[in-house]
Amino acid sequence: MAELVYPPVIGAAHTLFRALDIRIDMKGTENIPRKGGAVLVSNHIGYLDFIFAGLTARPQKRLVRFMAKESVFRHKVSGPLMRAMKHIPVDRTQGETAYQHALDSLRSGEIIGVFPEATISQSFTLKSFKSGAARMAQEAGVPLIPVALWGTQRLWTKGRPKNLKRSHIPVTMRVGEPIEAPADQYAGAITRRLRERVQELLDAAQSAYPGKPKGPEDTWWVPAHLGGTAPTAAQVKEAG
Repeated sequence: MAELVYPPVIGAAHTLFRALDIRIDMKGTENIPRKGGAVLVSNHIGYLDFIFAGLTARPQKRLVRFMAKESVFRHKVSGPLMRAMKHIPVDRTQGETAYQHALDSLRSGEIIGVFPEATISQSFTLKSFKSGAARMAQEAGVPLIPVALWGTQRLWTKGRPKNLKRSHIPVTMRVGEPIEAPADQYAGAITRRLRERVQELLDAAQSAYPGKPKGPEDTWWVPAHLGGTAPTAAQVKEAG
């Protein structure tokens, strides 16, 4: 079936990013399979992450179907778009339905996008990973593709006003080699390997990132362990 909505949405995103002069640095896209199912797994630091993570598949001419909160599908603007792009709604009270939908899509050769931290990390460090991505890859017999994003939090993230002005913000993305998910291995062990790899990619993205805080008031987006004023994971947990 022809993709009538997804490609124009990607085109609109590219137009917006050019207008905002967002400077994208993307490496490792050759690791996205040209055909067949895969679970694309990314860290989660901002509301636009699904757009940027999805862009990593475009050089291989692939589209990514993301699993997203069901509330997004109820929105009068985003809802029709999300459905038309065949993203997968996740109702946390009926998660098995979404899981089965994702499995069916993987078996039919789709790439499914997952944020295994489940929610945005306000410390901008990796939270613990849920094991659902590994279990899906095991059951469908497809690889996991680790991805790290950096800089997207500066555009729009939890607890901060969105910055969709022409501010020349860089966004760095790194895609790692596929990770196999054998059915005879423990999903928890696969998840640990996956998180370690995403951490390595995140470290690489942060090292390569050209952006610097503009002053003391602009250090909010830099993690505490890198000298910034973002809250630590412990502080986020305590405040929650």
